Amino acid sequence: MRGADLVAQTLAAAGVKTIFTLSGNQIMPVFDACIDANIRLIHVRHEAAAVFMADAWAQMTGEIGVALVTAAPGFANALGPLYTARASESPVLLLSGDSPVAADGLGPFQELDQAAVAGPLVKAAFRPTDGAALGRDMAAAIKTARSGRPGPVQVALAFDVLNEEVNGAEVSSDLDPQIQTLNADALGTIIKALSAAGRPLILTGPSLNTTRSGGRLERASDALNVPVLSLESPRGLKDPALGDLPGIFAAADAVLCLGKKVDFAVNFGRTPIFDPGCKFLVVDPEPDHLERARNALGERLIGAWQADAVPVIDALIKQGADVTNREDWRTKVAGAIAARVSPTEDISPVGRIQPIAVCREVQKVLDQATVPVLVLDGGEFGQWAMALLISPTRLINGPAGAIGGGIGYAIGAKANRPDATVIAVMGDGTAGFHLSEFETAVRNDLPFVAIVGNDARWNAEYQIQLRDFGENRLIGCELSPTRYDLAVVGLGGHGEYVTSLDQLTGALQRALESGLPACINVEIEGLAAPAGPSH
Repeated sequence: MRGADLVAQTLAAAGVKTIFTLSGNQIMPVFDACIDANIRLIHVRHEAAAVFMADAWAQMTGEIGVALVTAAPGFANALGPLYTARASESPVLLLSGDSPVAADGLGPFQELDQAAVAGPLVKAAFRPTDGAALGRDMAAAIKTARSGRPGPVQVALAFDVLNEEVNGAEVSSDLDPQIQTLNADALGTIIKALSAAGRPLILTGPSLNTTRSGGRLERASDALNVPVLSLESPRGLKDPALGDLPGIFAAADAVLCLGKKVDFAVNFGRTPIFDPGCKFLVVDPEPDHLERARNALGERLIGAWQADAVPVIDALIKQGADVTNREDWRTKVAGAIAARVSPTEDISPVGRIQPIAVCREVQKVLDQATVPVLVLDGGEFGQWAMALLISPTRLINGPAGAIGGGIGYAIGAKANRPDATVIAVMGDGTAGFHLSEFETAVRNDLPFVAIVGNDARWNAEYQIQLRDFGENRLIGCELSPTRYDLAVVGLGGHGEYVTSLDQLTGALQRALESGLPACINVEIEGLAAPAGPSH
């Protein structure tokens, strides 16, 4: 057995059935080993797209999503999405080819200290230097990615180690995540503090969002009679999907951050977002984030514990609380979230379709789908969609705020759930990052529908310029009115071009019926995204 076989068999033992990859010299032994391990390879057009696809897979399953790329330049191309995966708390495993260990320091082809480069972006980085270390480090990487706060891990696979004979080596059985729980006293303290509060909130991070929590948020809210919210938007409390909620955070008198970092997304717990008298409790798997919470909150922090969010929320659900006098508070919070965006005109004065009208038609498709999956990506148009569209399964660009992953997310989601209706909503800036991956989707028979809101500019930055510098200081944010639909047709997919609202319903239907990866290119008015409802 070669080292490459040990890699593939370790992945198979961890339940991996699909790898998103772009080939290269150093990783071809792993390609070969995947045949015998019965692992599907989805071969992409850019390494970054492979990581976005693995991220989507991880979020959809809670298991590791795997991207496999070649050495130095391929590895470097894959780095950007690791930042997004880390912020989104996605257990992604990036495997990258590497130059031979035996040639270290001699200037071999594509030599690079990958662990040093990847280190700030991942939970851990490994470079096994022999067959024995290969099995150990692969198992440790899988375990690390899924333990504590989930996140990406990187393993550099040296070419000579992949080809080394490792006969007698056994696949590690130590692949399950390490779980950190709370004792009964700590749980009791948390429940007592929440029960004593009149207007408590529980805030979770991305790994406990609605898509990934398996109904835990609703069950915890009912068991404790406390509103439970997941914060995963790059706009934090200004997430347009939260509606009017930022306006009532100041009314909260107790907040449990359950796996939610006390960071920019919650304004570091500061006033005026939170009342000076509001008390905080923090449960986090990482000691450094507990220390950050202590520094940010001072005496307002009445308890901090190191533990994982999932077992703690499960324990809270099981124990529950006998509190019956908070229905008004829960109703107020739910009503604030429901008050998203007030209706606007469907058509602008110059005849362009408004974002709200596009989203209304897309929501009809989601409502009719048996298994809907919604992907949201982009700046202003993406934020309109985040404010207006609802789906039980949703993937967004996460707290990192990077754009460009939407097409990769859609392909990863469809690869994981072939029966799903996958709808990706994105701006034209976003679409340009990885448009060539439509060919990947065509080649692998992974149909989805992308709705591109085309305002022919980088509208998020355009709106910043307009707001902060004035309309006579607009520079560098215009794009050509590109026919993305025709480009997708050229890549083998289905394309629709929409310039009037009455064309949109038919275009959506034809795209769904095509059975192909589809792009609906919609000319829209480039409006600033809502920060909450208009009054």
